[in-house]
Amino acid sequence: MTSEVRRAAQILRAGGLVAFPTETVYGLGADASSEKAVARLYEVKRRPADHPVIVHFANADLAFAWAREIPEGARKLSERYWPGPLTLILKRSALAKDCVTGGQNTVGLRVPSHPVAQQLLKEFSGAIAAPSANRFGMVSPTTPAHVYEDLGKDAELVLEGGPSEVGIESTIVDLSSGNAVLLRPGAITRQQIDEIVRVTDEKSSVRHSGGLERHYAPRTPARMVPVHALDKEISKGKSVAVLAFSRPDERVDFWLRMPRNPQAYAQRLYAALRELDSAGCEQILVEAPPEADEWAAVRDRLKRACEQG
Repeated sequence: MTSEVRRAAQILRAGGLVAFPTETVYGLGADASSEKAVARLYEVKRRPADHPVIVHFANADLAFAWAREIPEGARKLSERYWPGPLTLILKRSALAKDCVTGGQNTVGLRVPSHPVAQQLLKEFSGAIAAPSANRFGMVSPTTPAHVYEDLGKDAELVLEGGPSEVGIESTIVDLSSGNAVLLRPGAITRQQIDEIVRVTDEKSSVRHSGGLERHYAPRTPARMVPVHALDKEISKGKSVAVLAFSRPDERVDFWLRMPRNPQAYAQRLYAALRELDSAGCEQILVEAPPEADEWAAVRDRLKRACEQG
C-alpha cells in the first residue's frame, strides 16, 4: 500500500475528490455514502443531477449490500466477471441514496480489477461513486495526463496507474426486472453475457452512464463515414483529421491509423480522439468500423461521439 493511496483514502473520507485508474478508464471518485461529496462530484463533472453514477466496491459482498434484490443471474455474472469491466444494475437497498441513483430505485454496481483501484477501495473501506474523470459528455480519460488536462486542480489527487488496459467504459447489464438487458456494450460482449444469463431484447427505462445520444465527444465536430465515402469527404477540401484503418492519404496532415483488432482499437480510441481533437482541424472523419458483434462497443462509442447525418 503506497502513501499516495493512503492519502487518497483520507481525502475521500474528508469529502474530497480523487481520480484513480481502473481497467476501463480513469474515474473521479467520491464517498458514495456522502451526499455532500457526491454533490461536489456532480458539480465538478457538470453532470445532470438525474444522471446516475456507478458505485465501485472492493468485492461482490460489499457491492451486493447496496442491492435490495440479487437475482441468480447477477450472482453468476459477478462470479465470472468481477473484478472486471462489468456493471450490474439492480434494485437499490437503503444504502444507495438518491444522489448516486439519479432518484431512481436502481443502482449501478461494479468491482474494478485494476490493482490501484483495488488498493484504494480496500484502504477506504467503503463505496466509491466514480464516473469518468472528465467533464460530462466529453472524451473519457485513459491516462493521468488526460485527467490533468480536463480537470486541473478540481481533483485533489490523481493516482497514477498507467494507460487504461481496456480503454472504454464497462459493459452495463440491467437485471433490476429479473431479466438481463444489455444497456451499454463493453469489453465483455453480449455473447459472453448470454452464455451465463440469457440477454433479452426488452427495453429498459433505467437511466444509466453513457446512455445519452451525444457522449464521449471531442470538441471538434466528428463524423463517422463508410470506407468508400472517405475519399469523397477528403476531396471536399475541408481541413480534416482522420481516424482510419487504411493507409494515410497525402492530402491529410493529421491521420491516425487504427488497429483492425477490436480490443486494440478500443484501448487506443479515446487517446486517438484526443490527439485529433488537438490538431486544430475543422472536422474529424472516422472510418466506420465493421458491423460485426465484436465491434459493438467501439461502434457505440463512435456513434455517440460523432454527429449524426
